[in-house]
Amino acid sequence: MKFVIGIGGVTNGGKTTLTNRLLKTLPNCCVVHQDDFFKKPDQIQAGEDGFRQWDVITALDMEAMVNTVKGWQENPVKFARSHGVSLSPEAEESDSEQKGIHILIIEGFLIYNYKPLIDVYDKCFYISIPYEECKRRRGTRTYTVPDPPGLFDGHVWPMYLKHRKDMDNNCNRIEYLDGMTTKEDIYNAVYKTIQNSLLNNL
Repeated sequence: MKFVIGIGGVTNGGKTTLTNRLLKTLPNCCVVHQDDFFKKPDQIQAGEDGFRQWDVITALDMEAMVNTVKGWQENPVKFARSHGVSLSPEAEESDSEQKGIHILIIEGFLIYNYKPLIDVYDKCFYISIPYEECKRRRGTRTYTVPDPPGLFDGHVWPMYLKHRKDMDNNCNRIEYLDGMTTKEDIYNAVYKTIQNSLLNNL
């Protein structure tokens, strides 16, 4: 059985932390990180807000991302092996995904804003945190391309609000998580929901 989980959320909301924890505890679990599909800095245009447009869908090679997801869908066993993911003995013995459960986590900040991906998910989660906390966390992070002064208020947060509205209109299956609760509580809630879904789908 194949099962796809979306973990979306605002920048610095805790997506990667949750994803990494789930990767350790879910069986035969692979991940596709949206951040791996950012275009090169010289391909990112400046917008009307005066900032390079990192926080929009066109900053990402979404076609390549969808192809990566399709690669997993076509052969999760081969995908797992090529990405160094250990499989359970029953999954390892067979090249058919009919044996055992194969899970893919798709993680990123705009994973529910691209139509070709929306129908892929079996479960959709989204982590939200308030403006002040998001700005505080963002200020503590070091990025490969550093944030220029004013980027958060001038580009990052306005784009988040815009995409959040689009997402709410595009996908009505999202379960929202409060990123202000503990990492443990978020993980436990998500893990329990996934376990129940897997049992219902068996």
